[in-house]
Parts: sequence; structure tokens; C-alpha cells
Amino acid sequence: MGRKEARKALAFEKNPFKECKRIQEKYIPSLMELFSQTKDPRNPSYITYSNTTMLSQVYYKGIAGIVSMQGMTQAFNTTVAGKNIYCSIGEEVKEYLPHHVTENEYLERLDPGEIRDVLYKIAFEQIRRKTFDGAKFNKEWIVIVDGTHGYSGSRKINEACLERHHKKGTDEETVNYHNDILEAKIYFGNNLVLSLWSEFIENEDGWETLSEEKCKQDCESKAFKRLAENLKKLFPRLPMVLLMDSLYASEPVMEICEKNGWDYIIRYKTGSIPSIAEEYEAIPEKTRAGHAEFVNEIDYNGRKVNMLRFHEIQVKNGEEVRTDFQWLTSITITEKNAEKMAATGRLRWKIENQGFNRQKNWNGDITHACSWNINALKNHYLLQQISDFVRQLYEWFYLGKNGIAKTFKKISSDLLYALTKQQLESEDIHTTEGRAFC
Repeated sequence: MGRKEARKALAFEKNPFKECKRIQEKYIPSLMELFSQTKDPRNPSYITYSNTTMLSQVYYKGIAGIVSMQGMTQAFNTTVAGKNIYCSIGEEVKEYLPHHVTENEYLERLDPGEIRDVLYKIAFEQIRRKTFDGAKFNKEWIVIVDGTHGYSGSRKINEACLERHHKKGTDEETVNYHNDILEAKIYFGNNLVLSLWSEFIENEDGWETLSEEKCKQDCESKAFKRLAENLKKLFPRLPMVLLMDSLYASEPVMEICEKNGWDYIIRYKTGSIPSIAEEYEAIPEKTRAGHAEFVNEIDYNGRKVNMLRFHEIQVKNGEEVRTDFQWLTSITITEKNAEKMAATGRLRWKIENQGFNRQKNWNGDITHACSWNINALKNHYLLQQISDFVRQLYEWFYLGKNGIAKTFKKISSDLLYALTKQQLESEDIHTTEGRAFC
């Protein structure tokens, strides 16, 4: 697209917030109703702002790419912002939106299970609409599992923080405190990923006072067992294939997947399970298909595992550079599906790029501690997952489809400007209940 066409495409979008809102209403029309159905933790006698208002303001904070809660209060302290948000959620316009201190006090008391339930219903709605069925592999939904840091710093902001000691036992010992999350995100194609379940990796109160045998921090391996249990409860019949990195190349993980009826494609590093690599190398009759090479039914402690290798050749600085990849999988590999399976296995980077990287660097910042309270931190993180998914839908189904090219920073600044400076007209207001107070 030339500069002339790009300028025309940019001029096509008059109000980014309105268009983003229309996308949300098309793909998640029940969102505000779902917010309203959450269980309010407050005393009814002291409620000024509804559940919908409290949750929607933090949701719109994520839509506009605002990092801090104080920044949210400052940005939304305009008549236009207040009217746009109240009208968008179908509630009578008040003079002000909730202050960030009020929001955090609310989120400290709100059960994170309420927001998890909203995310579950959003995912269920997308799966049932069949819009994204083309993203499946082998007739199964691709679910990418990986961990990420939330808060990380030298200050212990709550008792759930994990600890990482550097130069332990010396005079130069330092401690890094962090709150981690293990994510299971479903892949809907076209760079779209949505959180199915967020398992928070956290220490129990008083863990460091336990005996040496029991004094062990929470970790991704423990969190995976909890995540798998919760995924199976929420989606008992959902056909899925789990994509995981080499940390999960282990017998317990394979056993959990088999028990739950899930397939898996796990990145494999030579040395993590030496017996598999040894048997693979010892088999001379390897099957090849294009850049792929594979062997089915390698024995691993009585379990049959399939191994796939794939190589890619790129030209860098005039020289050919070869990169090799390996996976372990429960799916039988054939000449027809080998290269497609390799491409599917490489989708794991989607959770890094479209999931974590954009939420840390492009849209808000999930590492910023919007509260020191662990309960509020969880609710902030879960609400960010909803905001980010709507942003992805807007970027793909509106900006992308209309040829509008913007940087991620520009998308955020345009949405923030439209939300706080451009008043929506009454005909732009559509709510699930058909109410409008503009």
C-alpha cells in the first residue's frame, strides 16, 4: 500500500473507540451483562457505583493502553470520558467515574473466580460461534501453555510473592520477588489468542517457616497440575492439543494429558529425556517429508511417544543458516501432516508475542503492580486478558480488514483520545439490554 492509499485508509476511521466498541458488541455482545452478573462483595448500603461500572472502567483502562490506576483516574477525569463510558455500559451518567482508590478497594474484595467465570463464558461464546474453527489442528483446538512474570522487583509487595536469591549465603546476597502466572491460551488463528485459564503461581502464607523438607516454593510444574484440573472441569469435552515448551517434556505431564484425553506437542531439547533421543538415533528407517523427519512409537517407560524433527534454512548476510526444531507428540505423524504439525508446534511463540509481549510492552503493562494486594493483582490481570482480547479483535477485524496500518502505540493513543475527547452520538450507543442514557 502506497502513502496515498494509507492516508485514505486512516481517514476512513472517524472514531476508533466507536469502532472498537462495535467489534466488542459483535463478538462479545454479552460482556456488560456478564460484568453485571458478578457477585458484588460490597455492603449494599454503601454502593455508589455498580459492578458493571467498577469492572468496565478497568476494562476500558486496558482498551486504552493505560498502565497505572492513577493514570486511569487522570485520563478519565473528563466529562466526555465519563459520558462515553456510562453510555456504553447502558447506565445513567454520573458526574464522575470511580476513583482509582475506590476501584482497588473493590478489587481487593472481589473474588477472582468471578472474572475467571466471565473469561470462561467469553471463550465458550467464541468456540460455539464457529467463526474460528479454521484455526483447529487435526480437528482439535490449539491450547498454548506457558508461564510469565507479573510483578517483579526488590520489594516484597505481598506474602504470595515467589523469591529468587542471588549469591545466596554471601554478604552480597540479593532477593528478587515476583508474582508469576501459568497461562493456557486458546489459539483462534490470525494472531488471536484468548486466556482459557490463568493459574497463579504463589507461595502460601508462612511457607518459609516450614521444615527444610516441606519448604518448597510453588512452581510451574505444580501449577500445571492445578491448571489441567481446572481446564478439564471447565471444558470436559473440548477436543484440544496442548502446545508446551521443553519444561513440560516429562512423564507426569504426558500422563495428565492422556488421562484428560488431550493430545500434546511438546518442544524437545536433547538431554531432557536422553532415552528418547538415543532410541530415535538408533532407528535407521526414519521417515522424511520435505524438511521434516520423524519416528513414531518410541518407547518411554512403557508409553509410546512420537518424535518429530524439522529444519529451516534462511539466508542471513549472504550465508545459509540452518535452524533445527524437535517435538514430542501423542499424535501419529505421517508424511501428509508432518510439516503442518511442525508449523503448529512453532505456534507456541504466539503466547509469547501475542499473549505476553504485547501485554508487557505494547498494550498496558501486566508487570506493573496496580495494587500490592494479591487479590486485586489477580483481578487486574484477569481484566487485562479481556481488554487485550477485544483489542486483538479490533486490530484484526477492523483495522486489518480495512487496511489501516498503525503501530501499537498509535492504536492505544488513538483509542485513548477518542474515549476521552470524542463524544459518542446517541446512535452510536448500543447495549445488550437496549438501554441508552445519552
